[in-house]
Amino acid sequence: MSSTQDNDVRAYIASHTAPFLQDLRDWVRIPSVSADPDRAPELRRSAEWLVAALRETGFPVAEVWETDGAPAVFAEWPSGDENATTVLVYGHHDVQPAAREDGWDTDPFEAVERDGRLYGRGAADDKGQVFLHTLGLRAHLAATGRSAPAVNVKLLIEGEEESGSPNFAALIRAHADRLACDTVIVSDTGMWAEDTPTVCTGMRGLVDGQLDLYGPDQDIHSGSFGGAVPNPATEVARLVAALHDEDRKVAIPGFYDGVIDLTARERELLAELPFDEKAWLRTAKSHAALGEAGHSTLERVWARPTAEVNGIHGGYGGPGGKTIVPSSAQLKFSFRLVAGQDTARIQQLFTDWVAERLPAGIRHEIRFWGGGTRPCLTPLDHPALRSLVRAMGRAFGQEIRFTREGGSGPAADLQDVLGVPVLFLGISVPSDGWHSVNEKVEIDLLFKGVETAAHLWGELAEDWRAEPWQRTTGK
Repeated sequence: MSSTQDNDVRAYIASHTAPFLQDLRDWVRIPSVSADPDRAPELRRSAEWLVAALRETGFPVAEVWETDGAPAVFAEWPSGDENATTVLVYGHHDVQPAAREDGWDTDPFEAVERDGRLYGRGAADDKGQVFLHTLGLRAHLAATGRSAPAVNVKLLIEGEEESGSPNFAALIRAHADRLACDTVIVSDTGMWAEDTPTVCTGMRGLVDGQLDLYGPDQDIHSGSFGGAVPNPATEVARLVAALHDEDRKVAIPGFYDGVIDLTARERELLAELPFDEKAWLRTAKSHAALGEAGHSTLERVWARPTAEVNGIHGGYGGPGGKTIVPSSAQLKFSFRLVAGQDTARIQQLFTDWVAERLPAGIRHEIRFWGGGTRPCLTPLDHPALRSLVRAMGRAFGQEIRFTREGGSGPAADLQDVLGVPVLFLGISVPSDGWHSVNEKVEIDLLFKGVETAAHLWGELAEDWRAEPWQRTTGK
């Protein structure tokens, strides 16, 4: 980890900046929108483009993997070193829908460089953050004089992340032997800010679905029958009101069983972040912070489980009045989960809780949108995390802080099926506009990501030799 090697990495990256950016522009030009069935040929073209780019990078194995939906890409580059650790990099090559008429300043699929930024759909989410690993690997080889990486490197780049990864878990299970590894690096996250580089250490899980309540066989007159038969709209409101207690904790019995609470050190680290709650509220388009008592705003959105009402409906919603007892009501709900919670158990707890609270005469149906997404968490003292933090510190030249992610993603599938720890390497910042108009990536941060990736393989190899880590979960 000499300064000479760091300088060699930077020099190599600097001499390859222009062709790297041109290649990324070419990839962004492919409109690989997974949500649009008409774009299926573009998704395949995107996968095939990436396979060709990875082979040009030097990967001896790079191939398209078929799914029941959009194709994924797998690549592998063995180290050649006996007992080398194996690392799997995850990302995705599909993107969100985008059109000029949505409010873009330029064509979203013609990447434009302006004021040190590259604008285009996928520039940050996630093509830029996937592609940085190609130049990072080449810089690693050039600076170390190696002909193969210091660790066994595998890539799995899926094509349906922006559509909820419906076929991803099945893909991992089908190819578990070829995907076997000791660590997963997810490059589909971001940092706190341009001047505050951070590493994400966890993502929340998700259970969501819809509850339908049925009362009378049809809408009936509230004067003739109201107050004498159960009203499904009233009952759905009663359920929502009972979902939280006065401290805004989820009131479902057993909901918090097994939750891994923040340690005192983790709370200190979150408190060190330069959090401006007023600015955060402006981003949230909200006027006050509110949530579970005893926890800060960041703790609530990153490290505490939640129950949210996503939509509620029952009865007449048109102009004027309509005095009825409605025949049905609906609730759309979601639970964000943290480490220690199990998706199947939360589904069962909610199912039992609803059944116990409904009166006779109300029929109900609960539909969950799939099996849910499990939470994942990397302990702060994990050796592989220390490797990543050192690599990022070398690239950015400053202290690396820690965040979590309040959302959910397919990282947990990798953790669960492969039974290994998941780390997060992302260089995007909040202003990059993921899923919005004028998505961009900060070019200087993109190359800091390249530099981080170049350092990472050596750091992981060194830590693995000193302290091989055990798999943290079972298959």
